[in-house]
Amino acid sequence: MSEPHWPAGVTVTGPAVTGAVMPEYQTVLTPAALSFVAKLQRTFDPRRRELLQQRAERQLKIDRGELPDFLPETAPIRSDRSWHVAPIPLDLQRRHVEITGPTDRKMLINALNSGADVFMADFEDANSPTWDNLVQGQINLREAIERTIELQTPDKVYRLNDKVALLLVRPRGWHLNEKHVLVDGQPMSGSLFDFGLYFFHNARRLLSKGTGPYFYLPKLENHLEARLWNDVFNLAQDELGLPRGTIKVTVLIETILAAFEMEEILYELRDHIAGLNAGRWDYMFSIIKKFRNRPDFAFPDRAQVTMASPFMRAYTELLVKTCHQRGAHAIGGMAAFIPSRKDPIVNENALKKVREDKLRESGDGFDGTWVAHPDLVPVAAEIFDGVLGDKPHQKEQLREDVQVTAAQLIDFTIAGGQITEAGLRLNLNVALQYVESWLRGTGAVAIYNLMEDAATAEISRAQVWQWINSPHGVLVDGRKVTVELVQQLLPEEIEKIHQLYGEASFAASKIPQAREVFEKIVTEKQFEDFLTLVAYEYLD
Repeated sequence: MSEPHWPAGVTVTGPAVTGAVMPEYQTVLTPAALSFVAKLQRTFDPRRRELLQQRAERQLKIDRGELPDFLPETAPIRSDRSWHVAPIPLDLQRRHVEITGPTDRKMLINALNSGADVFMADFEDANSPTWDNLVQGQINLREAIERTIELQTPDKVYRLNDKVALLLVRPRGWHLNEKHVLVDGQPMSGSLFDFGLYFFHNARRLLSKGTGPYFYLPKLENHLEARLWNDVFNLAQDELGLPRGTIKVTVLIETILAAFEMEEILYELRDHIAGLNAGRWDYMFSIIKKFRNRPDFAFPDRAQVTMASPFMRAYTELLVKTCHQRGAHAIGGMAAFIPSRKDPIVNENALKKVREDKLRESGDGFDGTWVAHPDLVPVAAEIFDGVLGDKPHQKEQLREDVQVTAAQLIDFTIAGGQITEAGLRLNLNVALQYVESWLRGTGAVAIYNLMEDAATAEISRAQVWQWINSPHGVLVDGRKVTVELVQQLLPEEIEKIHQLYGEASFAASKIPQAREVFEKIVTEKQFEDFLTLVAYEYLD
């Protein structure tokens, strides 16, 4: 398929690409494509920066004691029962099981072949944003759409099956920049770069194959950020001569503030939105981050904060009700377990929890769910297919019984919750291993039978920071979590990693740099909003 062209008479000056441009990169970093993303950047980046500044201002209000609530100024939107989201395309109707992962060639092929209904190809939390990962990921996606993608290894040739999962793409969040592409001398928005390149090259390609340009949107904090995306979509579609509404998106409700504006987010994106997703791990991180300076709040060990916790139940049930009353899909959270081929007891215990989780979601009215590994696809499919049968969704479950108050969303009480030395050590260990992998260019990594991405690493480091800075950061044995205690335990956890990796792998690892990043973000008084913003400076 030929590359899209600008309408007659339109001239746009392209950006400066500072990253290396390998010969194969030129197939996606074309002058027309770069001009397109530059136009998006020049049009929308000032608003993006204003909205990021508003995030900082909102944080100051929360620090001063202001609690989130449903917005009085948007009450008419919530009370008007007449509006619904636009019709959802046929191929986006059935989403019982969705699998997620980065855009590298092998994972992309395996995920599309996994038997899941949907594959979310991730430029965000499961991706380390090296320049090669980003550009090669765009190449891989285009080849997957054209069904020419292939990988030959000494042991196997990877190709697409006849039947593959539906492709959705997650660009980076509004907070992330792309330093290898400068527009008017400034790094451009990672969101606009990822979205713009993929949409420019593939929108018509996808439509010609009977599908469309479908996306997941991460890290939104309010409806104004959703409105910005909607305006981006309108301009992008207009520029390529496509009808407005061609783009369809699912928004991850993975911040505590967005949970109070779910209806408003659906309303702002009503021509383009297909559903909401309960992004549980980032949601937990967001709670820690937003309430980190409140003296009355500190979560216990990460493992003790479960989906059965009342505030998490309030969040997920409200999401289902909100979606179904507006005609949108409600997609459940991630099962992060990685099955072991060596330990059947670990598998048995973990799969029991996965099944319980998916039974709860399907019983609550969710239309589908997420898994991190192909081996979990049949587990989740059995449960959702068993509840939904041949139906693509269960949006007729309006959940009129659900009545969630603002107080329920922010009552973070964990009955019997404790902070333990084992929990502290696990946070140190997992964060170090994840950051080390991320710095080597791998953003999704199996650690202790769980798929860890940036979201779970963020929980680990945010908890350590808060435990150090909160009066409630006290271990069950009475010791206060301090910088000194963390620095005492770090070498011991690094030695455990040394033993785990082996001599050669440890010597070649980036553990020293990972330790430097980790110590910086947990010991400084100023909380870093995202560890990836700090770690990004270490990437080429």
